[in-house]
Amino acid sequence: MTVAVFYKLLAIFLAVALGWFAGRMRWLGDERQGADPARTLSNAAFYIFVPALLFRTTSRLDFQALPWATLGAFFVPVLLLLVAVYAWERRRPHPADLPAAPSVRAISATFGNTLQVGVPMTAALFGEVGLGIHITIVSLHALTLLTVITTLVELDLARAKARHEPTASLAATMGTTLRNTIVHPVVLPVLAGMAFNATGLPLPPVVDEVLELLGSAVVPLCLVLIGMSLAYYGLRGAARGALGLAVLKLLVLPALVLLIAHWGFGLGGLPLAVVVMMAALPIGSNALMFSQRYETLEAEATASVVLSTFGFALTAPLWLAILARL
Repeated sequence: MTVAVFYKLLAIFLAVALGWFAGRMRWLGDERQGADPARTLSNAAFYIFVPALLFRTTSRLDFQALPWATLGAFFVPVLLLLVAVYAWERRRPHPADLPAAPSVRAISATFGNTLQVGVPMTAALFGEVGLGIHITIVSLHALTLLTVITTLVELDLARAKARHEPTASLAATMGTTLRNTIVHPVVLPVLAGMAFNATGLPLPPVVDEVLELLGSAVVPLCLVLIGMSLAYYGLRGAARGALGLAVLKLLVLPALVLLIAHWGFGLGGLPLAVVVMMAALPIGSNALMFSQRYETLEAEATASVVLSTFGFALTAPLWLAILARL
């Protein structure tokens, strides 16, 4: 654990603590009187700031210059675990009013904190070359995982609705799913950004500045949201599930990435170290935003982010030692 990473983790905990204190003091409203400031903050992030970040990122990507082998070595195992957790959770019994639970747990087990923790960690450990690989993966991280999980959750919501409306036709159910998947604060800006990217035109400077300004609010807003959610929801019945998700993210996912990247894609050296340590990052705050969006397992998602961030201080040296032996 480098000094830079330690200070970044400390800054994250302090920002979360500030959010917790604001929640305990009810500075932004009292949820016991009908207000829900945590959900309001989450909606602001999900409907304003995250779409701006996704559109700007997608519209500026140079798809021809991407290192597709390295990207495949990271995203193939990550998506495999995401689908595996989702499928496992689909087989388990869940309350009828929580159709989004499998998707919330799947994104929590795979979505890493690639910016607040990942960027300083990679810069400190692997230098400019390693940071370049990391940033390339970051550019597609949210786009890929959130788009896939949004499609899955909207399918589940459509199935749940169809069970309550047995007269609904298959075509109507699929149409609703398709519409809700596309007209969505994650997927729509991605598609719009790709369409703009295809034109080959640069973003107008003023538009780019606005999007950059809005996108820069995602990180601090999400950290405060985590603290507020802890204050409002606590850890009531959430610790066991959160611990399981933290183990999946900190131990199972990096092991899977190591196996597939090294022995499946033939990755070695610096690229292998970067993708494994990226997989070993703690759970990112987007998992909490996703749970807030679908009003499902908010306490568990909050606890999993906090527990995995604490646990990262212990598991990161383990993965660095394993990589050193390779």
